[in-house]
Amino acid sequence: MAGVGDEIRLYLRARVALIVLVTIEEQRAIEILDDVRRERDPSADLVVWDIAEHFTSAARPPAGHRPLPETGDPGTALDKIKELAAKSPDRRDLYVLKDFHEFWARDPRIRRKLKTLAQQLVYTGASLIVIAPTRTVPVELRNDAVVVELPLPTAPQLRAELDALIDSTAGVRTQLGEPGRAKLAQAALGLTVAQAKRAFAKAIVRDGALDDRGLDTVLQEKKAVVRESGALEFHPVEESPDDVGGLDALKRWLTLRERAFSAEATTYGLPAPKGLALIGIPGTGKSLTAKMIGGLWRLPLLRLDVGALFGSLVGESEERVRLAIQLAETVAPCVLWIDEIEKALAAGGLDGGTSQRVFGTILTWMQEKTAPVFVVATANDVAAMPPETLRRGRFDEVFFLDLPTERERREIIAVHLRKRRRDPEAFDVHHLAQISDGFVGAELEQSVIDAMYHAFAEDRDVRTADLTEALLRTVPLSRSQREVIEHLRAWLRQGRAQPASTAPDRRDQSGRGPGLELDLDLDRPGDGPRDLDRPGDGLREPDGWGGELH
Repeated sequence: MAGVGDEIRLYLRARVALIVLVTIEEQRAIEILDDVRRERDPSADLVVWDIAEHFTSAARPPAGHRPLPETGDPGTALDKIKELAAKSPDRRDLYVLKDFHEFWARDPRIRRKLKTLAQQLVYTGASLIVIAPTRTVPVELRNDAVVVELPLPTAPQLRAELDALIDSTAGVRTQLGEPGRAKLAQAALGLTVAQAKRAFAKAIVRDGALDDRGLDTVLQEKKAVVRESGALEFHPVEESPDDVGGLDALKRWLTLRERAFSAEATTYGLPAPKGLALIGIPGTGKSLTAKMIGGLWRLPLLRLDVGALFGSLVGESEERVRLAIQLAETVAPCVLWIDEIEKALAAGGLDGGTSQRVFGTILTWMQEKTAPVFVVATANDVAAMPPETLRRGRFDEVFFLDLPTERERREIIAVHLRKRRRDPEAFDVHHLAQISDGFVGAELEQSVIDAMYHAFAEDRDVRTADLTEALLRTVPLSRSQREVIEHLRAWLRQGRAQPASTAPDRRDQSGRGPGLELDLDLDRPGDGPRDLDRPGDGLREPDGWGGELH
C-alpha cells in the first residue's frame, strides 16, 4: 500500500486536484485513501459519493461532523462538492467518486462539470479522486487529471490478510507454520484481497482446518480469476524434456538456464532471461516446447491468447493487454506463452490501428520489463512479423524448428508409443523413421493414433505394419505445402535464427514424400504388414497411395 499512498500524497502536495485511481478493489482503495487523509490532516474528511448510497463519510473515525448533501444525480453531486469546498476553502478534504467512468463516457455535461470543478479545486485545500476499473480517461480531462494504478497486493500484504483471517475466525484449526503460511500467501499472488480472502475462507470451510490442502484451493481460485481476464489462461505443467522428441540444441539451451530464476543466479550476477522465440513449420512442437519449459523450470505457465485481446469497445483492447501484463507480473516468476504472436497484426490497418497499438504495447513491455516473466513466443508465419519483433533485447534467442531428422523421428515415434503404454522396442522404429521423411511431429503422432484405432477395431494390439500403413496413407505438410515450407527453411538458411536441432546437414533436403522405397524385413516376427503370419498374404497397397513398393 505504501507505494501508491506515497504517490497520491506527492500529487496532493503538488496541488493536483483530479486523480484517477485505477482499480477494481474499491474497499482497498478507500482504506489507502483514508490512511493518506489521516496522515495528511487528521481533521479532514473523506467523502465518498456513488449513485446508490449518495454522499457518505468514509473517515475512521468520521472527521468534520458536517451534514452531507443528499443527491443521486452525478451532475448535482459535482455542484454540491463545489459548494462544500467553497464554504471551507482551507479544509483538506478528499472527495471520492465511484462509478464516474460510466457517466463521463456518455455525458458531455458531466465531462465539462468535472473539468471545471478540477480547475476550481486547485485554489482550495480539497481534491477529487475518481475510482475506476479502467485507465481510459476522456480527452477533455487528460490535461487536468493524473492516472494512478493500484497494483494487485504483494505477498506480505496477502500474508497479513491470511493472519488476520486466522485470528478472527473462531475455532479454526491451522497446521501451517511460518513457512506454510508464507507459501500459501505466495500462491495467492495475482488475486485481489477479496479474492484471496475468499479462497482462504473456502479452504477453511471445506477442510475444517487450514493446512497444505489450502494450496490447491488457492490455485483453483487463481485459475478461475485468470481465466475470467479473457486473454490469459493457466496451463498445467506436466510435460518434461522426455515428452519432446528431438530438438537437442534447444533442450541444451533451456537446461543451462534451468536455475536462472534462483537466488543463486542473482548472487552470481546473472540477469533473469527475457524470453525465447520459436519460429518454424506447423506441427514441429513449438507449443509442446512452451509447455515443456514450464515443467523443466518448475514455473507457472500462462498462455496469452493474442486473438482474445481485441474487443469491440474503444480502449477495450489496450485495457485487456494492460490487465494481462499486470497479472503475469504479479504471478512472476512465471513463463508467459504467447501463441502465434503474428496474430497480433492480423487485422493490419483495417481496425483503426488497434492491432498496432496492442502489438506495440506488448513489444515495449517485453523490452523494458523487469519482472521475472520469461516470454515464449511461437509463430508460424514469419513473413507477417515486423523485423523489430525478433531483435535481441526482447528475446535472448530465436530458434527455428525444422522438419525432424531421421533420428528425431525415431525419438518422436517412441515418445508417442510410450505415451500410449506401448514399448517402442516391440516396433521397428528405425524402419518407421525411414519411411516418414518429411513428416512433422504432429503428423507422426496422428499416424500412431490412426494405427491404434485400426488395430483396436480388429480386437488386437497395434503392430509395425499398422503404423506403416498409417504413414503411407498420410500426405505430409512438406508435400501439400511444399512452397510455404521451403520459404520458411530458406529463412533459416539466411542465418536469421538458431536451429533447434543439431546436425542439420544430415537432414534430407530433397523434399521427397515418404514411402517411395520400402525395404521391409518380412521375416522379422511382428514387424511385417498386417496378417503376414498367414500364408499367401502380402503387403497391401493403402487406398489412395500411388507409390511403388519394392
